Amino acid sequence: MDFAKGQGLDFVQDEWNNVVIRKPASPGYEQAEPVILQGHMDMVCEKAPGVEHDFEQDPLKLEVEGNFVRARGTTLGGDDGIAVAYALALLEAKEIAHPALEVLITVDEEIGLLGADHFDASVLKGRRLINLDSEEEGILLTGCAGGMCAVSSIPVNYRNASGRIWEVRIEGLAGGHSGTEIDKNRGNANTLMGRLLYTLKKEIPFEIASLTGGQKDNVIPRECTCELVIQKEDEEAFKACLERLQEDLGKEYAGSEEGLAVRKRFLEEARAGVLHPVSREKVIFYLMNIPGGVQKMSGNIPGLVETSVNLGTLNLEDEVLYGVASIRSSVNSAKEAVADQVEYLTEFLGGDFEKQGEYPAWEYRENSPLRERMTEIYRRKYGKDPVIQVIHAGLECGIFYEKIPGLDCVSMGPDILDIHTPKERLDIASTQRVWDYLLEVLASLK
Repeated sequence: MDFAKGQGLDFVQDEWNNVVIRKPASPGYEQAEPVILQGHMDMVCEKAPGVEHDFEQDPLKLEVEGNFVRARGTTLGGDDGIAVAYALALLEAKEIAHPALEVLITVDEEIGLLGADHFDASVLKGRRLINLDSEEEGILLTGCAGGMCAVSSIPVNYRNASGRIWEVRIEGLAGGHSGTEIDKNRGNANTLMGRLLYTLKKEIPFEIASLTGGQKDNVIPRECTCELVIQKEDEEAFKACLERLQEDLGKEYAGSEEGLAVRKRFLEEARAGVLHPVSREKVIFYLMNIPGGVQKMSGNIPGLVETSVNLGTLNLEDEVLYGVASIRSSVNSAKEAVADQVEYLTEFLGGDFEKQGEYPAWEYRENSPLRERMTEIYRRKYGKDPVIQVIHAGLECGIFYEKIPGLDCVSMGPDILDIHTPKERLDIASTQRVWDYLLEVLASLK
């Protein structure tokens, strides 16, 4: 808002804090239809184990490593800070040729596209939208999956038990975006913990004192931690069971999860609050039976995931086990069917189920003049066609496609690697090339 005021540009901010900034057409482009440039201002806040960082207070520790910009120990926020940077640069520039611009920067994209969902699109005049929230140069996205958060709240009871308290951790996983990385054989720490607990219960008696895993529903969880109460006479069997599980998982995830580790650490011998046996079984049953990973591949588009589930966060509290899963599908009925599975499972265990942040799929448009023009510019600039793709991830384009009649929409962006993880990094050279390409596209829309 301060930037818009400083540039003397027309702007509006809604009650959700979405911002629209308008810039008049450059000379010669006054008769051209406006172009909407769109991205989101929020980021996924993840940090590496052992890193002390308060995202609400501390600045990111930015650094250049080779050809990449990254943040030391945390996510970078290139998803989608790069869209904001591109847009502000265009608004500030004096010599760039372009039609009238409507820059729309939304909030709360990463927690269910909430800003876009509540945005009143009637304030926009444009019917051509370039979304700058893609992470792979040379690919023009023209469709995406719809999705929702599936929240399960399962009541639990506790009792007291004495014994030796051990901390068990599933850690060292790659994590990543729960849509674009869901088909890469990456382990989910939460569901793997469920397997650990079920495997262990066949070997020895134990009690569950605490359980927590993951930080965001749209991130494949890299870590899950559980505190168990075990009797001394069962410790050797306990250790042997974990060693076998480590070996088995190492084989199953060879080539994709080389850092996967099952860790154990003795804490103390004490009396502690633990789950009642019935509650313990409910927790294990939930983790063993909630759908996870790729549920179905598309029958029409080779290599495209159609439907998936990611149990992103798991929190055992005083009276409730909370599980939040991200459900995605490019087919609405399939999305609802998976939600029904999770709802039925939750209610079977005596819990409550709630859908949050539901958003629609963005369906591929056969006739897209904007896509054809962007393809033509790319071919002229690079001597080859861009890849036209539909992805298994949520983009705000789907919401705007429903809100704005006749919207012609394409999503693009520079190379950003390992988004939603502390390894996130933005390719500097790719950022420059995509900027140059964007300027040529805008100049061609006369």
